[in-house]
Amino acid sequence: MTPTLIIAAAKIIDDNGSLEHCLQLEHQLQQAGIGVTDLTIDPLSTPWHSDIEDNHFRSGCAPIEALARARELISSDQQQAVVISGKDLLRSGYERQERLDLMAVYGPDYPLTKAYNELAEQFIHRHDSSAELFQNLAHHLFENYKCSFRNVVSDDLAADLLPDERWYNNITPLFRGVDCANPLIDFTGRVLLCNPEIADLLTIPASERVIVEGVGLGFLPGDGKQHVEDIVSYDHLQQAYQSACEQASVDFAEQFRQGNALLETYTCYPVVPMAFLLASGLVDLLEQIPEFLEQHRITITGGMNLAKGPWNNPALNSLIEMYHQLSDSKETIGAVHGNGGLGYKQGVAILSHQ
Repeated sequence: MTPTLIIAAAKIIDDNGSLEHCLQLEHQLQQAGIGVTDLTIDPLSTPWHSDIEDNHFRSGCAPIEALARARELISSDQQQAVVISGKDLLRSGYERQERLDLMAVYGPDYPLTKAYNELAEQFIHRHDSSAELFQNLAHHLFENYKCSFRNVVSDDLAADLLPDERWYNNITPLFRGVDCANPLIDFTGRVLLCNPEIADLLTIPASERVIVEGVGLGFLPGDGKQHVEDIVSYDHLQQAYQSACEQASVDFAEQFRQGNALLETYTCYPVVPMAFLLASGLVDLLEQIPEFLEQHRITITGGMNLAKGPWNNPALNSLIEMYHQLSDSKETIGAVHGNGGLGYKQGVAILSHQ
């Protein structure tokens, strides 16, 4: 099987950053007569229930799905190079009501906050837990995200960027504002992938080559209110995680506990990272989460709560950040998690840098 390499990854967030390096490499390939297949993450403006075009992907799991497709194309020698691209100007590209209307994907009578709360209630019931423990775990999760966020930006800047006090109030019986993703961000991102032959042609140094070791996907047949009970089993998340580990021939949980790996868990609302910690075997019980979080950072960005969540693109942002952090850190392995809809789609990618 031909290895799949990420050789460039770039983003622009709220007018900060540049895609120039990635675009230059793509231009070099075009000049050399090498086609680059474009896999596109749909923006919020694409209606949620509309047909999905070929080579387009939609939902919070979309970037992981696109990565799986890129790996399939390259490893089977169908394509030599693939770019995954996403753009959504959530902060500046929509009127407030327009944005809210487009985000009401389950209809006006079932807003996302209500859906999240019902999912949490079912999750608590399934684990014979309590609202008090759930809210305590949500508090510990957000504190963990803050620690990661301070690693990305300076302490002084982090203090300025943290949510103000009103976001610490409950917006549902089980969630505070800070516990949910903050979507208000303008995001554009690209990830360029290829086989080793193309990387050599472009003279990409070893330090800038990250290997896509495994991509696991787990899907349920449906999403929405009537599927909440199926979603909270998270058997499909466990399936996605185990598949990624098998493809990569690695026990990611063990490597992470030993300090050899980086992790970006999908943090759109607290059920999802809790489910990932359980499904991956990083913890066995909900009650173990606070102690685990004291020792380990489960995002490299500060999560969607602080790094913000550009609708279908958070996992693309995470892949870009993981690429750069693996290239620059002592850790050699990284995992990125994606969650689609209320959770009916799950994806886990494992990357490595030697």
